[in-house]
Amino acid sequence: MITLNDIKKAKANLKEIIQNTPLTFAPNLSKEVQADIYLKKENLQITGSFKIRGAFNKVASLSQEQRDAGVVAASAGNHAQGLAFAALHFGCNATIFMPEATPLTKVRGVQAYHANVVLKGENYDEAYAAAMQYTKENNKVFVHPFADNEVIAGQGTIALDILEEMNDFDILVVPIGGGGLISGTAIAAKTLNPNIKIIGVVASGARAMLESYEAKKAIDSVAVKTIADGIAVRDVTPKMLNYVMEYVDKIVEVSDNETANAILFLLEKQKLVVEGAGAVSVAAIMHKKFDFKNKKVVAVLSGGNIDVTMLSLIIEKGLVKSNRKMNLIVTLIDKPGSLKNLTTIFQECDANIVQIDYDRNSVKLDFGEANVTIALETKGEAHQCNIREQLGLNGYKFKEI
Repeated sequence: MITLNDIKKAKANLKEIIQNTPLTFAPNLSKEVQADIYLKKENLQITGSFKIRGAFNKVASLSQEQRDAGVVAASAGNHAQGLAFAALHFGCNATIFMPEATPLTKVRGVQAYHANVVLKGENYDEAYAAAMQYTKENNKVFVHPFADNEVIAGQGTIALDILEEMNDFDILVVPIGGGGLISGTAIAAKTLNPNIKIIGVVASGARAMLESYEAKKAIDSVAVKTIADGIAVRDVTPKMLNYVMEYVDKIVEVSDNETANAILFLLEKQKLVVEGAGAVSVAAIMHKKFDFKNKKVVAVLSGGNIDVTMLSLIIEKGLVKSNRKMNLIVTLIDKPGSLKNLTTIFQECDANIVQIDYDRNSVKLDFGEANVTIALETKGEAHQCNIREQLGLNGYKFKEI
């Protein structure tokens, strides 16, 4: 059983190594949900994630003989970077097994700390199996990303940092993948203040811990699929479930769309780049998955290592959803001046064209017709309604995409 003393020892091991990341009030979010919301910004941590806390504490706890043998991990990326950083600091070899679909930014982040990367399996659990086999065959030390006492204690130092700065909050909201972060933070928070409510958040595409929590027994998922790749864990470890059952007050789930909304909100309103797994805590608050009205709430932003391609997709979809971008296919008569007449309508509507494609060869078109695929910058729902109206009044056939 992990105690507060274990977590305090971990904090001593991490002294002068990690950042004491900011804990700041979020005025826009607080106003929107009618509560006092504070953000613990572990996305600004060294390596871009809280995971360095547990990984570094684990390596710091090893004997020199164990370090000399080398360390091995399986990770979707953030634990890998944390362990690679720790191994480099202590001068030991690190081999990291990562799922084949791991974003390139996380792979390169691990390689930047001189670790060996092996891409294996469709998800974390398959990468984990390969890593365990490699560890046994080569007599190395496996560092589990969450089911390890020193790792859990390291993650728990986040709660100590928060409570040193602010000890009068009501609710702590924490992402859940394997359960290491929420176990460590909950043990520390509940030991120091039993009145603090601990809310865990899972992705709807990786519900194993939620289902296990409700059933009071470990239930593994058949498969996982979520943009929150850092918490895409298929199987539940009984040890972690026991901690969650004892210390966590409630677990909620958020969809990928809700997570994407939170990522975009944090980018626009808080000027923070946060990955999917890191944003689920804010998603749960934005979409009011639990009762927190008039409460003081701390949400842990667990990481910021989001793939640029994924971020651009979220921004694009967010612009369309918020009526700031409009994608149309308009059918024209294929003759000189037709495109000019169409663009004149957009000009008169004060809509800016940002992308355009002209197709006269599609087999779906009648002879003498052409399709124009066009992307417009727009100024809200009323502006888009005006554009639709003007296209209709001028006899254009169109559809939105």
